[in-house]
Amino acid sequence: MSFDVAADAYDRFIGRYSVQLSPQLADLAAVRAGQRALDVGCGPGALTAELVTRLGSTAVAAVDPSRSFVDAARARNPGVEVLQASAEHLPFPDHAFDAALAQLVVHFMSDPIAGLAEMRRVTRREGVVAACVWDHASGQSPLGLFWKAARQLDPGADDESHLAGVREGHLAELFEAAGLHGIEATSLPVSLEHSTFEDWWEPFTRGVGPAGAYVASLDARGQADLRERCRSLLPAAPFVITARAWAARGHA
Repeated sequence: MSFDVAADAYDRFIGRYSVQLSPQLADLAAVRAGQRALDVGCGPGALTAELVTRLGSTAVAAVDPSRSFVDAARARNPGVEVLQASAEHLPFPDHAFDAALAQLVVHFMSDPIAGLAEMRRVTRREGVVAACVWDHASGQSPLGLFWKAARQLDPGADDESHLAGVREGHLAELFEAAGLHGIEATSLPVSLEHSTFEDWWEPFTRGVGPAGAYVASLDARGQADLRERCRSLLPAAPFVITARAWAARGHA
């Protein structure tokens, strides 16, 4: 899936949560000075920035299929090689990196096994491939309450609970199918305080990802009904949204 939206819209929507995942995923991949790393599906560059902090800009490369995100990642991370490409067709030679990471990307790959196999291909032998995906299956993602409200009003709402890697253990299964070995699975926690209901709701109206697309598909009355249903399910502001992402690492 390509996110054809402005980088600041992504930042306000899921980026404010995902930035907390970046150091955790880099730790899981054991990224350290002297290595070369690839950020697959880099978005506006949150994980890319974490990798630059650890490795320096010349030791980091990144790819994303969305032009707006490629432009943002380049602007925010000078010196990093950022290319427009999909996970399934990485424009790098075999064994070019010590680590390849994908943050909140696997479930949007057109072919997750092929994408992870490409990450394995460009990683040196015994190098690390690591990825994380929100726990959409049990509603423990930052979007869990939104989709709960949507399904209450529209039982046929196409939420994200069926996507690849979003249920416990599935990401590790995908890693194994992609030919990785020494696989370890874990979860990564995230908590974010919202000062007002509007601070939480407004980013859903920016058209980002499946949730944003769902809001955009509703007429004005439908959007208002969904907005108020979400409000009724949330505690009084300020409130904290706690979420988790499933994560896995394996060796090439």
